[in-house]
Parts: sequence; C-alpha cells; structure tokens
Amino acid sequence: MDRSNQTSPLVGFVLLGLSAHPRLEKTFFVFILSMYLVTLLGNGVLILVTTLDSRLHKPMYFFLRNLSFLDICYTASSVPLILDSFLTPRKTVSYSACFGQMFLSFAMGATECVLLGMMAFDRHVAICNPLRYPMVMSKAAYVPMAAGSWAAGITNSVVQTSQAVRLPFCGDNVINHFTCEILAILKLTCADISINIISMVVANVIFLGVPVLFIFFSYVFIIATILRIPSAEGREKAFSTCSAHLTVVLFSYGTILFMYGKPKSKDSLGADKQDLADKLTSLFYGVVTPMLNPIIYNLRNKDVKASVRDLVHEKRLTE
Repeated sequence: MDRSNQTSPLVGFVLLGLSAHPRLEKTFFVFILSMYLVTLLGNGVLILVTTLDSRLHKPMYFFLRNLSFLDICYTASSVPLILDSFLTPRKTVSYSACFGQMFLSFAMGATECVLLGMMAFDRHVAICNPLRYPMVMSKAAYVPMAAGSWAAGITNSVVQTSQAVRLPFCGDNVINHFTCEILAILKLTCADISINIISMVVANVIFLGVPVLFIFFSYVFIIATILRIPSAEGREKAFSTCSAHLTVVLFSYGTILFMYGKPKSKDSLGADKQDLADKLTSLFYGVVTPMLNPIIYNLRNKDVKASVRDLVHEKRLTE
C-alpha cells in the first residue's frame, strides 16, 4: 500500500534526544544549562560594553553587537527545548512549536553566515585600505549591510520552513534529535522531498559556500598586506584586529562542515554511533560556539578587553 495513503494529521512530534543514553542526560543537563547561562551573560555583557563605550562605536563592533544578539536569539530558540528533553523522556513538542523553532534556527544560522562575511569585508577594508575605511565603512554602508544579513537569513528561513511545513507525515512522529532539525524531520515524511533537498543545496551554496569563499579571499589579501608591514609591532597590531573574527569563523564553519560534510555509515552499529556523534556535534554548534564567541572576542581583542576592564573598575568604584 502506498504510504501517502496512510497519512494522518500530526498534533506534535516526539524528540528522542539522549533517551537511548539515560546516564548522559543528567550530566549533559548540568553542562548545557551552565553553558547557556554563560552564553546569555557573555553576549549580554558584550552588547552592553560595545554600546556604552564610545571608543567601540565602530563598524566592527556594530557587527559584533549583531552577532551577540543573534547568538542569544539562536540559543534561546533551542536550548530550553534541549534542557527540557533531558528532564522529560521522549519529550513531546507541538507541531506549531516545532516548526517555529525550526524557523528561528534557520534564520539565525543563515544570518550568522552572511554576517561573518560582512565582518570579513570590514576587516579587509580596515587593513588593506585604511585611508578609505571611514568613507567605505560609513554608517550609511554598515547599517544596511547588517540589515541585509538579517533580511537574507529570514528570507531563507521562510522558504525552507514553508516548504517543510507543507509536507505530509506518515504516522511516525519520532524525531531522532534534540530539536526540530530539518534533516531529521524530512526522514518522517512520505512525500517526494526532492524540491526540499534542491532548495537546501542552493541555500547551502549561497549561505555557506559563497561566504566561505569571500572570507577566504578576504584573508588572503589581509595576510598578504600584514606581511608587507615592516615592523613586527605593526604586524602584530594589524593581526590582533582580525584574529578574533578568524577564530570565530573557524569554529563556526568547521563545525558546520563536520556536521554535513562527513560520510554516512551504512551498518546499523555505525549508524547508531553516527547518530550520537551528529547530536553531540549539533550541541557543540548550537550551545558551545555561541558561548565561545564573547570569550574569544574578550581574550583576543584588546579594545574589548580594555573596555570590560574599565567597566568592572568603574563598578567597583561606585560600590
């Protein structure tokens, strides 16, 4: 019998999470909750510092505020669901909440990819064409660049989510993941998903391939320019302004490429291990990377470090 004739409306999905590994659930709950709180605190402080300190009212820190706000939104869309899944075996999530979470994750993920590309362009102009930097990266330029990143990410999310929400499902509503991840949901449908796959491939080229190439060539020119600086102090100062961004790029894109670029196992035992590895890698991208971003910028960027130090010093004086 054709599976498409067996479809029935779903009122919700069941998230497996780590229910097959109950010993890990309590440990991961503590770790994920701790990292989530650090993420909110770290990105919140970074937004506050770059807003209050007039020395940081520059295009690079405007993009950084957007990145921190994005990380807060991204984790808020998924981490509470993940934490709940650790406490509730076979966590049930409503149909609308599931696709709502998918929409936010798609939007934040795509926006981050474009935003990191915009930040690479900012560093390229600042180091390779410093005299033209104030004119090229004026407020009339960098505000639309950030707004365009958000618009592109949200548009992609509307396309991907609207295509997924129209798919019929065939009784089985168990998602083998922590959240409503698109690839896990597509496994439950009984319709032809070729359009969805093609759409995702095109989106990956636009939001992963193009930004990666743009960032790569930007840093080729940046490194070539830095190597031509005669003094070691000048080279170190120039590199310090972009090292934090480069570190964040490597963490973000490295995790994404590991998640979607590694070969799939065909035997059942290998598939089970791979499912667990996929879930843990997804956790790293969704929880650890947003937590590391403000830490990296605080450690690798002298201006942010000095501003945080001044803010803490002023607070102590007022107490």
